[in-house]
Amino acid sequence: MTEPIPVTRAVDHGTAKLMPDVDHDRAWLLTVDGAPQSYVDLDAPTHLEFEYTRRLGHALDTLVEPGRPLDVLHLGGGALTLPRYVATTRPGSRQDVVEADRGLLDLVVEWLPLPEGAGVTLHPADARAWLEAAPPHSADIVIADVFGGSRVPAHLTTVAYARAAKRVLRPDGVYLANLADAAPFAFLRSQLATFSEMFEELALIAEPGVLRGRRFGNAVLVAAHRPLDTAELARRTAADAFPARVEQGPALRDLIGTAEPVHDENAVPSPVPPGGTFTIG
Repeated sequence: MTEPIPVTRAVDHGTAKLMPDVDHDRAWLLTVDGAPQSYVDLDAPTHLEFEYTRRLGHALDTLVEPGRPLDVLHLGGGALTLPRYVATTRPGSRQDVVEADRGLLDLVVEWLPLPEGAGVTLHPADARAWLEAAPPHSADIVIADVFGGSRVPAHLTTVAYARAAKRVLRPDGVYLANLADAAPFAFLRSQLATFSEMFEELALIAEPGVLRGRRFGNAVLVAAHRPLDTAELARRTAADAFPARVEQGPALRDLIGTAEPVHDENAVPSPVPPGGTFTIG
């Protein structure tokens, strides 16, 4: 049998590479400009390789009744890891994926096709523009995992953006976002302050070492209008191969401190990761 070989292609916003996992026949790592974007095992769609992706998966599993089909809006597509996960764990779900890089979508669909009847619709569009035009109260979950290179774009960090996410979510819906920062957490604190303007309940999932300021890393933001029962989420993230902690309430208020909400006129992208943080090869 022929061994799979890496696939490299110039896409709209950089150079994408699909690299086969030598230990798994139909598993691939997607990178863009050397930064890992997604890992997909076509034979095991519930396998979530990256730490932050597993934390998003734990949130999906525990914050909404298990197995119930959902309407999910994904902002940022990558290799469609989470849409595959939702399609498998919650059959009958309807999912929209908004990805600004059409070339990247074409590459993924060609080499890592979705299963027939997955219920996933792909939209090559800017995340905020699509969100602002989407029907109100049309999603149970919004998942934001949008990075230009290794930075969250500035226009996806503001009160106006948070307001658009709030409008699209149903009253019992949940917003999830993958963010990245390091101490003194100027970006993360500003995002908590921003989303607290639009959502009554917030939680944050992150590795203790990141929260203690020891290194740059990912943090998953959870926002909702309803009380968040995070007991099971905390158990799962603590038991993960890379344990994380769930913070909410007074701990988050302390973290926000004097941080101000972000508005379009003063928005900036998330910070540049230290050299080598999110790159390989």
